[in-house]
Amino acid sequence: MAKTNLVIVESPAKAKTIGKYLGPGYKVTASMGHLRDLPKSKLSVDIENGFEPNYQPVKGREDTIAALRDAAKKSDKVYLATDPDREGEAISWHLKELLGLTDENAYRVTFNEITKKVVQESIANPREIDVDLVNAQQARRILDRIVGYQLSPLLWKKIRRGLSAGRVQSVAVRIVTDREDEIRAFVSEEYWLLDAELSPDGKSAKFIARFHGEGKKETKLTSEEEVNRVVDAISKNPFVIESVKRQDRPRRPSPPFITSSLQQEASRKLGMTPRRTMSIAQQLYEGVDIDGEGTTGLITYMRTDSLRLSDDALADAAQFIKSRYGAEYYPGSPTRYKTKAGAQDAHEAIRPSSVELTPDSVKPNLTNEQYRLYKLIWSRFLACQMSQAVYDSMTIDAESAGYLFRAKNESVKFPGFMAVYVEGADTEDEVSTAPLPELAEGSEVTLIGTKREQKFTQPPARYTEATLIKAMEESGVGRPSTYAPTISTIIDREYVVKEGKLLRPTPLGEVVTGLMKDRFSDIVDLKFTARMEETLDSVERGEQDWRDVLGEFYGGFSGSLRAAEEALDGERIKVPDEVSDEVCDVCGKQLVIKSGRFGRFLACPGYPECTFTKPIVVEMPGKCPTCGGRILKRTSKNGYTYYGCENMKECNFLTWDVPVADNCPECGQTMFKKSGRGAKKPYCVNEKCSLFVPEDKRGGYKKKAATDGAADDTTKKPAAKKPAPKRKTAAKRKPAPKTKKA
Repeated sequence: MAKTNLVIVESPAKAKTIGKYLGPGYKVTASMGHLRDLPKSKLSVDIENGFEPNYQPVKGREDTIAALRDAAKKSDKVYLATDPDREGEAISWHLKELLGLTDENAYRVTFNEITKKVVQESIANPREIDVDLVNAQQARRILDRIVGYQLSPLLWKKIRRGLSAGRVQSVAVRIVTDREDEIRAFVSEEYWLLDAELSPDGKSAKFIARFHGEGKKETKLTSEEEVNRVVDAISKNPFVIESVKRQDRPRRPSPPFITSSLQQEASRKLGMTPRRTMSIAQQLYEGVDIDGEGTTGLITYMRTDSLRLSDDALADAAQFIKSRYGAEYYPGSPTRYKTKAGAQDAHEAIRPSSVELTPDSVKPNLTNEQYRLYKLIWSRFLACQMSQAVYDSMTIDAESAGYLFRAKNESVKFPGFMAVYVEGADTEDEVSTAPLPELAEGSEVTLIGTKREQKFTQPPARYTEATLIKAMEESGVGRPSTYAPTISTIIDREYVVKEGKLLRPTPLGEVVTGLMKDRFSDIVDLKFTARMEETLDSVERGEQDWRDVLGEFYGGFSGSLRAAEEALDGERIKVPDEVSDEVCDVCGKQLVIKSGRFGRFLACPGYPECTFTKPIVVEMPGKCPTCGGRILKRTSKNGYTYYGCENMKECNFLTWDVPVADNCPECGQTMFKKSGRGAKKPYCVNEKCSLFVPEDKRGGYKKKAATDGAADDTTKKPAAKKPAPKRKTAAKRKPAPKTKKA
């Protein structure tokens, strides 16, 4: 019996896609991630013996290991085809060691994109395992293990049990905490906006010009007295057009996505968390069943910090742009983007594996989330190879009594890449799109009136997940594979909380960060952390020995640890309570925020004398369909989220479904949508409305239809139903109803 070739990948989806391209001579199977790692029960690193790691098979994976060993023995060649990054290289190395493979029968292959051409070319040109990549991963793994396992116990003893510290996560918390300190220290300053309404003839073609400054120097109006002085002067003097400037202003397209920019843009435009973005991107990379194509990898590898694009991809984009949009939408030659200094440049930028697979052509085969993310990636890639957009920009400066007023207008003259894609922004520039009249320099215009507005400077904004990733990237903290898990960790550990889209440090996060800054300044120093990332990159390039890197780090770290333990001997740091705006129903004290098994909740600070608690509520959009009160988001004692009317004692409205900001266009009442991941279609719950959607038409899980007392085998088994939310003030009430109709 002829032996087959074994290909080991990480996930079943990836195995299915690759198996289709390789044919019957290959058996493709999945390891389901790491099969060998440092045990969680102890440090598992022999520091005295050159930081020797004690790797062990992962508990619960014995059957998978046995099956892979058996398959490897029956195969001529074993291709280790895990992901093309440090982690994937390490998994391949562990598989080789765990399965007892030799250099003669173990081959390493990587796929930057999972297409037939790339898969077959990679299998035909295997390589050896890159030991430098493996050592870089080992150094990071052991470094993080040492910091986590030796520093966390100190936090347990001095602050609270269950805390953790990390080389990257602690720096991320510091970034959020430092921003909060800036906000607290910010001193707001008064300023005024002054607009003049002008007209060439005093009747028609009115336009607005804003105060720019005195003379040609830009200045701010900082008091009402200054505004009055300017208004009084311009009321007595004519306005003269000092200059009219009209020019074409080009705008370049954004570069293709790298990991950080994809996570930022998906957060801005799609509302996806970094973790969710990477999960959906992994699905698109590994392969989706496409009509007429079979299982197909739709995008290139999504963990990258390189802006490089292959020549084939650039040629395909050029042909597509010219055929679909016209020659004027292509700049004439490929646009190449320079990767920033320090990037690994191991892979291409994130792009579609085939530009011909347009989002609309594959939409029927994708989930809503997959479609939206794929469309984002496809559009950004195509746009980055298109011509610049051109704006018709016009600026008019009008002068009166020595004061300059400026009017600006921009309109799109040629859309270029904007026909496909426009990058989102965290803040929007105020540029007027109102047309300006044609005026000649030196001509007079008439002042119709003025409008003034008092303003105050605002503190820097809190970070969102998108802007935190941007800050980490700019500081050199972390790498593409670490951004999403780092943010998830600091939120899960309750060092940081999300309020809407904004991240705010908790008192716990601030206390831990304060201790780290006082006793372990290197660990939470942004420059030190960035240098460590560069050092790990040098290990990857074979320029430094990984054990030497660990030894140099541990010397300083162990000294800081001993000093901290001595300085804090017998001391326990108290985390201040986070005081809420609500008062205790029993004793009237201001409730504080506590953390429990199912997350954060409100509790009376008078414990144990007063044991009153209640869930944290968040106001949702819309109004209660029963009484018109506010709808509040609540969390049950079992950790489930539900929604109910603020008038709990009088109104019985409770629902699992999510109220949305849009009102029904027919009756004007609040609409709802089913909870859960992905976009859900809102529906009207008003039975009197022509757009009312009955319960069985709203989506979500449905009960099985029974036939002759037996359930239909073709019907999916519904998920276990969540228990109805209970009310603190009425424990004996009947279970919560489904969305109540008006």
